[in-house]
Parts: sequence; C-alpha cells; structure tokens
Amino acid sequence: MDVYARPANNSALKEKPADSKDENEILPPDHLNGVKMEMDGHLNKEFHQEVFLGKEMEEFEEDSEPRKNRKKLMVIFSKVDINNDKKIGAKEMQRWIMEKTDEHFQEAVEENKMHFRAVDPDGDGHVSWDEYKIKFLASKGFNEKEIAEKIKNNEELKIDEETQEVLDNLKDRWYQADNPPPDLLLNEEEFLSFLHPEHSKGMLKFMVKEIIRDLDQDGDKKLTLSEFISLPVGTVENQQAQDIDDDWVKDRRKEFEEVIDANHDGIVTMEELEEYMDPMNEYNALNEAKQMIAVADENQNHHLELEEILKYSEYFTGSKLMDYARNVHEEF
Repeated sequence: MDVYARPANNSALKEKPADSKDENEILPPDHLNGVKMEMDGHLNKEFHQEVFLGKEMEEFEEDSEPRKNRKKLMVIFSKVDINNDKKIGAKEMQRWIMEKTDEHFQEAVEENKMHFRAVDPDGDGHVSWDEYKIKFLASKGFNEKEIAEKIKNNEELKIDEETQEVLDNLKDRWYQADNPPPDLLLNEEEFLSFLHPEHSKGMLKFMVKEIIRDLDQDGDKKLTLSEFISLPVGTVENQQAQDIDDDWVKDRRKEFEEVIDANHDGIVTMEELEEYMDPMNEYNALNEAKQMIAVADENQNHHLELEEILKYSEYFTGSKLMDYARNVHEEF
C-alpha cells in the first residue's frame, strides 16, 4: 500500500504550488471544485462553500469587509428564494446547488480550451501521448528540444524515479480518457476528461478506483470504516497535531457512516463511492441541500431564513459576519 496516498499525521491538507505556470496548464488539478472528495482521498473541506457560492467564492475573502459580504449573502439569499416567501426550502437549495455545480463545470470547460491549445501548438485538434509527455517534461525543467529528439529516435530518457512515477500515473489516466477506439490521441473533449474526471462517467469511475486502491488495505476493492479513517503509523509531536488527527478521523467517520455508506452495511463499494462523488447526481444535491439547511435551521421548520444563513455564514461562505443580527435589520 502506498502510504503517501494517505494523510500525513498532521492531517493538514496543504496546497502544493506547481513548479511553473506551464505545469499548471497541463497537469490535472489535485482539487476539483464541487466534488466531495479530493484526488488523494481527503474530504473536500470547502465543498459546502463551492456549491453554495459557485464562481462567487473568491469574492468572499476572509479579510474582506463584513458589511460587503453580508450584502452579497443577502443577494444570494434572494436568488435562491425563487418563490419569494422569505425562506429557502430543500428543493430551492437543490436547484441552486445544481446551478452552482454547473458553473464550476463551465469554468473547467473554458480553462480546458486554453490548456488544450498549450499542448496542441500545431492546432490539429489532437494531442498524442508523446506530445503531452514532451510538454510535461519541459514543465519539469527538461530541455524540450532534446526530449523531443530522444522520443523521436526511441532513445532512453534519463528521468528521476519520482518524475517517472508521475508519468506512469498520467499515462494510465491518458489511456482511460482515450475514448474507443483507442489511438492514444486525445481531442479537446477527451483532454477535458483527462484534466477533469468529474466531466466523464468513465473517468469518474477511474478516479474512484484510484482512491479505493490507495485506501484499501486488504485488497478486496471495498472500504471498511477502519480503512477509511486509518492514519499511517507514526507519532504526533504535540497536542495540537493530535487534535488535528482526532478531528480528521471524526469528520471521516461521520461522512462514511451518514453519507457514503448508502445502505449502512459498514462497507463502501466502488458503486457507492462513485454515486457519492458524482457532482451532477440530483439525489446527492437534494441530500446536500437538506444537510445544509439542517446545519443552520435553528427554528426547526426545515427551511432557512435570512437571519439563520447570516448567523451561520462561515459554514456557507467561509467568512464570519460580525454583528449580523444588528445589521440585518438595518439593511433590509
């Protein structure tokens, strides 16, 4: 089992900066907006904000002015409340979540056009594995002309072990994105599936297999609760690190038992994980809507009023809005 695919003992999800702008353009992203789980099997901590805010997520910066964020949140509330009854029901929230998820999809499609042009300089509408490999290695600091010449002449490439491992994983993914009949040439749509597996049922299935492979300790291609929440062997250095680990385990246990394990038999199958991770699954969107409402529904009427959303703004937007009660009446 590859322990590097599992969480480190500090369990902190860190963004790893790409080595260069070129690498940013051609490497599949580690994080997929609007998808519940990261490529490495971590839970997406920003999922609620992503499906509630869509493209507006960046506007809700933690250091931005609370009064401005409050106004933005009030505008969002009025958009979600399509029947104008001053409260948001599960169906309204479901519709909104699907709309915001689609926004992330469209954003990925637009970005993909630019990324595809970067790897298809001759503009013939197809990219071969060798063309992609050359661009990838160039982004890692290799001389592009030398690499191209060696590949053309079938000469051995002297690549370090870590880079070779990444290349092997990318090639597996390339094969999966290559629709039948396989020709190892990707068109723009197939390249989108390569970068964004959430856009393709086949690639989503491949992504789920990869996650299960990395977490599955007994090789049965299913996940038990203990496999899903297990931390690698090691010692934590202080209480803060222990608390982070404890929270990580608690969050994953809750997600496994209450959401992913649909039939509550204590086992998560590939099918269950695929259903869970499918961002365009309407049933998931409705469940998510109910869960989001339940978090802030203080008066237990199964709806969200504006005051409740403002009070629980950190859950919905990632930003705290100070003195929400006083200001909501002033601004309404």
